[in-house]
Amino acid sequence: MSSNIRVAVVTGGNKGIGLAIVRDLCQQFSGDVMLTARDVARGQAAVQQLQAEGLSPRFHQLDIDDLRSIQALRDFLLKEYGGLNVLVNNAGIAFKSRVVNVSSTESVRALNNCSPELQQKFKSETITEEELVGLMNKFVEDTKNGVHKKEGWPSTAYGVTKIGVTVLSRIYARKLSEQRAGDKILLNACCPGWVRTDMAGPKAPKSPEEGAETPVYLALLPSDAEGPHGQFVSEKKVVEWGVPP
Repeated sequence: MSSNIRVAVVTGGNKGIGLAIVRDLCQQFSGDVMLTARDVARGQAAVQQLQAEGLSPRFHQLDIDDLRSIQALRDFLLKEYGGLNVLVNNAGIAFKSRVVNVSSTESVRALNNCSPELQQKFKSETITEEELVGLMNKFVEDTKNGVHKKEGWPSTAYGVTKIGVTVLSRIYARKLSEQRAGDKILLNACCPGWVRTDMAGPKAPKSPEEGAETPVYLALLPSDAEGPHGQFVSEKKVVEWGVPP
């Protein structure tokens, strides 16, 4: 495989928003689109579904909780393509070029229900990855010990998880600006909206295809684009981090 061919990878691409993102990228991205999934049979079934629609995604197994699985995908991409052009992170790893981490406006709501002290830490422009991991671990321990409210946390594990996704995106974007500015990598977190998925249920107002619009918009930012970068994006618009939706 020639390294001249561009490649986009979608994690968690076998259903819901991830599958809709793969479908859109197959139609709009000038290169190969790699659908990844933890379960090989489900991933291959999703690929066959898209092939029946006349699309041509490729498949690679990926379990983001398994370092060997991540390394296997990395090695495959380096061998086949020389790297990676676009990553739409429906789950949770990062490579290069255009990186889109799917978060949620629930992260903003959860942030605004944190104590002022926690809000200040999560909004900090200098927070480190190690500090963020420490805060996430503290939330887990405080919840286990039944003291999370006393310690200033909201009562939403999902919301706090998405705080972590958004803040980690901001941290990585800052590192890229400091260490690899010449590579023109743009990394953002986004909210797809309330989408009809297995988790959100059938009453959500958006279809998976509508939920894919903002992630795909960020994934396909032009090569000469200078932004957005390090932002939280909803409905294709930058939302100031921490401002209630």
